[in-house]
Amino acid sequence: MTPWTVASETGPLTDVLVCPPTHFRWLPTNSIARRTLAEARQAPTAAQVAAQHAELVAALEQGGARVHALTPEPHLPYMVYTRDSVVVTHRGPVLCQLERRERRGEYAGLIDFHAGRFWRKSSAGTLEGGDIHIIRPGLAVVGASGGRTDMAGAEQFADWLRSEGWEVRIEPFDEHFLHLDVLFCMAAPGLAVACHDVLDPAFLGWLGQHGIRTIPVPYAAAMTLGCNILSLGRDRVISARESTGLNAALRAEGLTVLDPALSLFTLGGGGPHCLTCPLSRDDQDAIP
Repeated sequence: MTPWTVASETGPLTDVLVCPPTHFRWLPTNSIARRTLAEARQAPTAAQVAAQHAELVAALEQGGARVHALTPEPHLPYMVYTRDSVVVTHRGPVLCQLERRERRGEYAGLIDFHAGRFWRKSSAGTLEGGDIHIIRPGLAVVGASGGRTDMAGAEQFADWLRSEGWEVRIEPFDEHFLHLDVLFCMAAPGLAVACHDVLDPAFLGWLGQHGIRTIPVPYAAAMTLGCNILSLGRDRVISARESTGLNAALRAEGLTVLDPALSLFTLGGGGPHCLTCPLSRDDQDAIP
C-alpha cells in the first residue's frame, strides 16, 4: 500500500481521491441543500453533474495531481464529497465517524481503498474531514459544531496530534454552517479565506498570531460555498467559477486560480474542498 501522508493544507498536491458523481443527488442533510430543495430548483441531469465533476478532475490534473477514484455506491449519493470519511495526516489516514445516517455506509469503500490500514480510527462521538484543517506541519484546527463533529470526536483527534507535539485548536461554531470548511480554508502558506461575518474574532486573532492572513468572505458568499477552496500548492488554488469576487481577490494576491463550474455540487452543500480528499502532498513548502 502507498503510505499516504499529508502534513499541511498547502503543500503541492501530488495525489487526491475523488468519487465519480454517478449517483449524486441533492439530499436535505444540511442547511444549504435544504434551501436548494425548498427553492424547488430543477434537479440536474446525470450528464450535467458528470460534466461539472469532469471539470474538477481536469483542474486537479492540470495542477499536477494524480487523481484516484472510489467506486460509487447507488445508495450513497453524497459519497462524492470524499473529504469527510477519511482525513490523511502526517502519520497516515484516519478513519472518521460520520454523523448522518445517510452517509455512514461510506466507510466501507474507504476501508477497501486504504486496504484497512489506518493510523487511527475515530471512536468517540462524531468526526468529519470537512472540520479538520491541517494548516501546516505542527499546527491544526478542528471545528466542533456539535453536529457533524462534536466535542468528543474533535478532542480525540486533537489528542492524537498533540501526542505528536502538534498545536491543535478546537474551534466551536454553529451547526448551521455544516463544516468549518464552509467558513474557512487555507489558500497558500500564510494565507487563508475566512468568513469574518461569522467566525469568532478570537479565532481570526489566533490565525494572525501564527502568521496567517485572511481574505474576508461575506456570509452570503460563504453560504454558496464561497470559502470552500482547495490549495494545490505552489501558489495555485481551485475555487468554483461562481465565486467571482473571491477568485478576483485570490488573483490579486498573485495566486493562479483554476475555476471549474461546480454550482450543482455547491447547491448540495459542498465545493472543491469537500469534493476532494488529499492523499499526498509535498509538505516541505508548506511553511511561509
